Amino acid sequence: MAAMAAGGTAANGGGRRRRRRHGVMSEINVTPMVDVMLVLLIIFMVSAPLLTVGVAIDLPQTQAKNLDQDKEPLTVSVNDKGQVFLQNAEIPVAELVAKLKAVTDARGGFEERIYVRGDRKVDYGTVMRVMGRLSAAGFRRVALVTEVEQGS
Repeated sequence: MAAMAAGGTAANGGGRRRRRRHGVMSEINVTPMVDVMLVLLIIFMVSAPLLTVGVAIDLPQTQAKNLDQDKEPLTVSVNDKGQVFLQNAEIPVAELVAKLKAVTDARGGFEERIYVRGDRKVDYGTVMRVMGRLSAAGFRRVALVTEVEQGS
């Protein structure tokens, strides 16, 4: 039996395996690339809402419904220190109307809706001064921004 076992090993070429010759693989495996793209998509979907930088304002609450909008709104913000911002840039109140006219001429004229955001701690007169300037300049579509009232 020992001779048989030795003969069997010798028949296989002394313990070497036979290798099949495969052709060169000419396909590209796209699965890792798809995995990486899906991970990047998820990262950007999660981080995109965090990238919107604005003026930090503690808005008052109301029971009014949300407005539907299809483009980025024009916002004038008044923070708790009385500083006025057009979009995210601070501007003096005296220059507010001139800058708004320049922006609205490019977007839609006086029919462009302007949203006024005022911190709940800001002086009421400051917000009314801003709204008065907008109204005197001919802007008729001025809206106040609030948060939805919680519980009551």
